[in-house]
Amino acid sequence: MINKLKSEIIKSHKNKRINVFFLFLLFAFIILIFTKLSKTYTNTLGFSVVKQDVPQEFIILNDSVQLNITLKTHGFKWLKYAFSEPKITIDFSKDVYKKEGVFVWYKSAAYLNNTQFGKEVEILNIEPDTLTFKYGINQVKKVPVVVKAQLNFSPGYNSPNPVVVEPDSLVVVGPNVLVSKINEIETEAQVFNEVRSDINKIVKLKLPKNSSDLKFSVNTVTLKAGVEKFTEGNLSVPITIINKPKNLELKYFPKSVNVRYNVSLSNYDKITTKDFKVVCDYSKLNNNQTVLIPELVQQPNLVKNAKINRQRVEFIIVK
Repeated sequence: MINKLKSEIIKSHKNKRINVFFLFLLFAFIILIFTKLSKTYTNTLGFSVVKQDVPQEFIILNDSVQLNITLKTHGFKWLKYAFSEPKITIDFSKDVYKKEGVFVWYKSAAYLNNTQFGKEVEILNIEPDTLTFKYGINQVKKVPVVVKAQLNFSPGYNSPNPVVVEPDSLVVVGPNVLVSKINEIETEAQVFNEVRSDINKIVKLKLPKNSSDLKFSVNTVTLKAGVEKFTEGNLSVPITIINKPKNLELKYFPKSVNVRYNVSLSNYDKITTKDFKVVCDYSKLNNNQTVLIPELVQQPNLVKNAKINRQRVEFIIVK
């Protein structure tokens, strides 16, 4: 028992010595890394160009442009480029000028130091020192958004106004041969079942296939619809005879018809007889026809499913 305890103590002591050794080794490695990163190094890197604020009416044709820049800086800065792609941003609203069908970029090392790198970096060389960007003319076109949505309401519910989208249009930018074919953009088809509350949903636009050469101001819109409790209304609306010869006198019955409709509870008291118009068109009368057909030709936007309860009007010609 005593020998076993002695063995465990010796083993534990050895493990502590090993742990201390590895801890010192780790500290030495960290110090070495910091020493290396604190030193200054010179190297050449390929920087990809990020084009910013290109005017909408232009499309840049030579898209893959690279700058080879020789830098002198400490290791910590070089460590940054080891984990992220080196990039230079070119602002087309202020960094370039237009000349003979191309945009030209020419900037000094001092300018790049002040805008892209900072005081800790010294630029030794830029290759090439001038970049040219060929461009084509884009067409800019505003097109409406067409809603593709089916609303299936719960019994007694409906929407007093049409479904709307925000924004209701978008801007398409691209080559004229492609943009000229686009006159509208549809939303992706949506189906809402048992609707009884307001709808407010972000939906995707059905953008043209193979549209890599096109740019769209938005790719989603917000679909909105107000939903309310609806009830049935019923009004007696007078009949008007139209297109009757001036020298002809008619007597007809009935003089009015009932119009049934659905309307939201909040708008029920706003609907009056004057909002509807029912006519019988005498010019549509056939030679052997003895009745007139009433038509609902006017109704307010606030009502849904308005119908006339009578399909014909009897008449006699008074000589």
